[in-house]
Amino acid sequence: MKKKIIRVTTVPASLGGLLHGQLKFMANYYEVIGVSSNDPYNILDALQASENIRTVAVDMTRKITPFKDLVSVYKLYKLFRKEKPLIVHSHTPKAGTLSMIAAKFAGVPHRLHTIAGLPLLEATGLKRLILNTVEKITYSFATKIYPNSFGLQDIILEQKFTTKNKLKVIANGSSNGIDTQIFNPELFNNEEKNNVLKTELNISENDFVFIFVGRLVADKGIKELLEAFNNISKTHKAVKLILVGGFETELDPLDQETLNIKDTNAQIISTGWATDVRPYLGISDILVFPSYREGFPNVVMQSGAMGLPAIVSNINGCNEIIIEGENGTIVPVKNASILLDRMLKVYNKDLHYNKTTCRDLIVKRYQKQVVWDGILNEYKNLEKQI
Repeated sequence: MKKKIIRVTTVPASLGGLLHGQLKFMANYYEVIGVSSNDPYNILDALQASENIRTVAVDMTRKITPFKDLVSVYKLYKLFRKEKPLIVHSHTPKAGTLSMIAAKFAGVPHRLHTIAGLPLLEATGLKRLILNTVEKITYSFATKIYPNSFGLQDIILEQKFTTKNKLKVIANGSSNGIDTQIFNPELFNNEEKNNVLKTELNISENDFVFIFVGRLVADKGIKELLEAFNNISKTHKAVKLILVGGFETELDPLDQETLNIKDTNAQIISTGWATDVRPYLGISDILVFPSYREGFPNVVMQSGAMGLPAIVSNINGCNEIIIEGENGTIVPVKNASILLDRMLKVYNKDLHYNKTTCRDLIVKRYQKQVVWDGILNEYKNLEKQI
């Protein structure tokens, strides 16, 4: 009989998106149960079929909601007591805190939590104090913490959230790796289709195309990106910026000045959220990703696998994927003037990158199987300890 592993995320989109394919792979070796909140789109039901796992809905909020959180912990505790898993492995901040506490009280022997970024790094004052405390609680109830980048591991140690013996980075980093067969530029070498998309987006044959992919929120560096591009576009008409992503108006909204640039600059193209970002990457020249904080950003790996270089901020994850001068360039965080300078240098071909090199660096280090095998090996080693 296969031993049970329960994977937990706060919202089901994370369970299906962050861990796409990995749950199905693990189901070959373990009985995998996916746990996340209810959703109006029946994502959990769809995951049962696509990932070959069982799913259970336990509502969790993304905000600080003490009463609701206690209810969630109790429901998770009852689930863990009933299922008696070998491992509970959580992702995303709230799911990590609630499930690690519940798993501890339920007597789960191995309580694992993957860190894919620290939102608290941008918080200040009382909110930062509360978030720091919650983070320490999560780590104390877990038996192992997996930062998904070496830079993130260093930050965790600097913040004294836990001790080094509890930390481990799987493989070369990343929570799920990248499917380099899906993110493959050879699939998008259709000039006719590319021209149709360019026409739809009002991109001419001679335009140089910058692209950003991600949530359009403040801590993704959208303010600096739009400020820099706005300056470029005033004197260079053969440039476009594609923004692929949806807005979040509750947790981290853009300021009005940034929104005004987006709405009034005709050289900025906002596509909204896209199920498949590959066609947009296929018609672009370079990714610009000036985020303030990340764990291990999928989009930088995805664009690299598509042969695109990237301009990224000097933060953990980004500065591990991008090697200066080989597959892109690294700029300081929150510095629109240096970002502008690098964007201009790439446009003017003062900085030049080989597309084959960009792809090869991703294929060698971050193929999904490399990450999956690393996690499976970790599970097997933990199993031997029982």
